[in-house]
Amino acid sequence: MLVDTLGTEFNGVLGCDYFGAYRKYMRKFDVLIQFCLAHLIRDVKFLATLPDKKQKAYGVRVREALRKLFAVIHRRDMLSDAGFARKLEAARTEVFRAATTRVPEGKHAQNLAKRFRKHGEAYFQFITTPGVEPTNNLAEQAIRFVVIDRRITQGTRSAAGRRWCERIWTTIATCAQQGRSVFEFLLESVDAHLRGIPPPSLMPSGP
Repeated sequence: MLVDTLGTEFNGVLGCDYFGAYRKYMRKFDVLIQFCLAHLIRDVKFLATLPDKKQKAYGVRVREALRKLFAVIHRRDMLSDAGFARKLEAARTEVFRAATTRVPEGKHAQNLAKRFRKHGEAYFQFITTPGVEPTNNLAEQAIRFVVIDRRITQGTRSAAGRRWCERIWTTIATCAQQGRSVFEFLLESVDAHLRGIPPPSLMPSGP
């Protein structure tokens, strides 16, 4: 499905969570990925709630390192470019150190350490790639209404229904991003169909 959408030569940076399909796509096509730091924090917070004292202490240590990283990010406007880059790199190094050293026995702690050793750099693409965000919050917010709608309606039962949902949800989300009226877009689309002229486009008109 990812290949159908993004192709085999995707040359951007894909912001996503740690779902296995993204890791497979990354491995198979050598794609750059920014794994969501917000999702990572959620997993680390879980570690900090474990009854195992050693795993809990490990989780607290990694959580504190991530907290300091975000503290640097939030101070971006208060620092010079060089100062920000220096502090951000130091915070990144500390997160790696906390996640990969003195790792206690225990499935959850070992899994997190293994994740960092294997894919840790993919959590920090935003440091070296301008315009890349450390989380995929914007994407999740954009489709939040879809999740709510699906939960309320329980989805559709036919291919035609799924296709309609795909198209109308895409229209709603794209119009929202572009500050356009969904009603006006649909009205223009129906009018164009009835008159046999090209429909309006959802592609952005600016550069």
